[in-house]
Amino acid sequence: MKKRLFSGVQPTGRLHLGNYLGALKQWLAMQKEMDSVFCIVDLHAITAEYDPKELKDNIYKTAAVYLAAGIDPEQSTIFVQSTRPEHSELAWLLNCLTKIGELSRMTQFKDKSQKGSTENSGVGLFDYPVLMAADILLYNTTDVPVGEDQKQHVELARDLAIRFNKKYGETFIVPELVMKKTGARIMGLDDPIKKMSKSAASALNYIALDDSPETISNKIKKAVTDSGTEIISGPDKPAINNLLNIYSEITGKEVTQIEAEYKGRSYSDFKEGLSNVIIEFIGPFQEKYNRILSDRKKIKTILDGGSRKAEAIAKETLAKTKQKMGLGL
Repeated sequence: MKKRLFSGVQPTGRLHLGNYLGALKQWLAMQKEMDSVFCIVDLHAITAEYDPKELKDNIYKTAAVYLAAGIDPEQSTIFVQSTRPEHSELAWLLNCLTKIGELSRMTQFKDKSQKGSTENSGVGLFDYPVLMAADILLYNTTDVPVGEDQKQHVELARDLAIRFNKKYGETFIVPELVMKKTGARIMGLDDPIKKMSKSAASALNYIALDDSPETISNKIKKAVTDSGTEIISGPDKPAINNLLNIYSEITGKEVTQIEAEYKGRSYSDFKEGLSNVIIEFIGPFQEKYNRILSDRKKIKTILDGGSRKAEAIAKETLAKTKQKMGLGL
């Protein structure tokens, strides 16, 4: 059986450089090697407060980012999660195998709970990892590329697949976690201890994929740096490590090569160079993105086609699951 990749992004906020370097760039390489399913996970997006009109707009924008980045709808399956009801139904079936203690230990739930209080948090936020497990297991996924923050969720999907197979017989493929050694966790420009995030309180945290050259230059100038003046990585230099990592991921140069280029030069010289490589990278991407986004009818046609491609696999998996559980007649 050919390997199958499943991954997705929430259509919330503005996608940023961390999303591209940590996920999309990895997807591009993997779609050439395996059957790939890329989902816009809008059901996950409604676990927090949102505006319905903005959500719909963001679905189109997220799809445009996928396509502008190079995800090929002829080669891969691209669709919107909520157009396939099998995700929600399988999530309920998996809920019946999931322990409350497992979900209570999820660090993302603890981080995102309203004011640290689980009493005021929605059940959807608590149950988010089970829906993610359903997303993965529904498509006979063999490989799941994720960042460190999603590792715990994929491990739950693996546990549920093993648990289900043991109780009801071989049904699900147990997916493998695919972690990238570098680039998978691009940190915030204003706080290199925390991951770059589109939901960050300050826009200075991230480089949005639609930021202007002036905005990019300004954000990099204001990016925090470590004590000292050398452009060199180290365990005690989280800020410069992050900036070097971004530079390396965009240019393909080794960090040691970049360090050599900037030896004896100032932080301001390095930041100017980093701004230039980001702007040179994002410029062509933005042109393609804007061209694609201008034809929303075409985007919808691509997403509808992807949903139809996903339907056959999803329905087959769900039917097999229900049959093994003794459901239906």
